[in-house]
Formats: sequence, structure tokens, C-alpha cells
Amino acid sequence: MSFDLWLVFVAVSLLPAISPGPGVMLAISNTLRFGRNATLASATGNAAGLVVIGYAVAFGFGALMATSALAFTVLKFIGAAYLIYLGLKVWRDKSSFQVASSIPANRKSSRKLFLEAFLVSVTNPKAILVITALFPQFMRADGVDMLEISILSITYAALCFANHALIAFAGNHLRKLLTSARRMRWVRRVTGGLFVGFGTALATATR
Repeated sequence: MSFDLWLVFVAVSLLPAISPGPGVMLAISNTLRFGRNATLASATGNAAGLVVIGYAVAFGFGALMATSALAFTVLKFIGAAYLIYLGLKVWRDKSSFQVASSIPANRKSSRKLFLEAFLVSVTNPKAILVITALFPQFMRADGVDMLEISILSITYAALCFANHALIAFAGNHLRKLLTSARRMRWVRRVTGGLFVGFGTALATATR
């Protein structure tokens, strides 16, 4: 892949990388609940999931998702159920978004944050279909080139990671402003509701 073609790929990937979705919502939630470092851990999990999707698409999984109604439906409902579970958990957890101390309450381990974001990433069929539509435009027509697919996958994952990192740094300042228990309650409810909304939308989505 030439440098000029890579720059074109970066340009056309920016919008889908920064567009709102479950991964972005999870980054915002983790920033407000647990702080900057927690969001960076989840951003790494999200990026790893996107790299896995990139390789899977290169070897035909994306085509299967695009053509098989059963495969799309199964993954769709797995992703939807997980998002709804996260939303209900945030809604019911009264310790979520507490800012009374400098250390967030009940902080999850980096491993758990990584795995949670990884699962959100790899079970999102919309992300798979976006990558399926985007990557082949920049791949060789005569077969899979591992270096090429590595560049595409890592680049796209890095763009998404950068977006989540910006949220982490900006969200840390926002978190300091949310000192009111009443505001925190509403942030918790809105965040949980958005996760449930994303899950519901995913469950009813069609290809």
C-alpha cells in the first residue's frame, strides 16, 4: 500500500471512527465513572476488537455477515443483550459516577475494562459491516496481503483509540464539574438509558 493511498484511507475512516456508537458511549461512561486511565484501558480493548474484526473481514467473515441472515441475527442479539445488560447495570448502580473522592468508587480492574470493551467491539455487527464496506476498497484484488490488512486494521483501530483517548482527557475535566448528587443521578440514568437504547436499536436493526 502506497503512502498516498494510506492517507486516503485515513481520511475516509475518520468519520466512522469518531461517529457515536456503543464504543464511544462506553468510553464516556468509563471516563465519568472511573477516570482517565480506566477509559484508556477500555479504549485498548475496543481497538483490539477492531483489529480482530479487520482480520476476520479479510478472511471472509464480513462477507458471511453480509450474506447470512442467521449469522447476522445471532451476533446482533448477542451484542444487543450485552449492551442492555451494561445499561441496566449502570442505571441500578447507585455508586456509579460518584465524585466525592479523587479515586472513583468500585473501580474495575484494567483487565475487566479491556474485556468489556473488547466484547462490545466484536459483538457489534454494524462495526463489522462498516469495516466490510470500507476495507475491500483499499485491498488488493488478487488475494489477502497480511501486511496490507495489518496496516488497515491497526490504522482504523488507532483512529478509534485516539477518539476514545480524547474523550478520556476531556471527560476527566467534565467529571470534576459533576459534583451534585442530583446531576450524577441524572447522568447515571441517561447513560444507562442510552446503553439500553443502543442495545434495543441493535436488536431491531436490519442489514
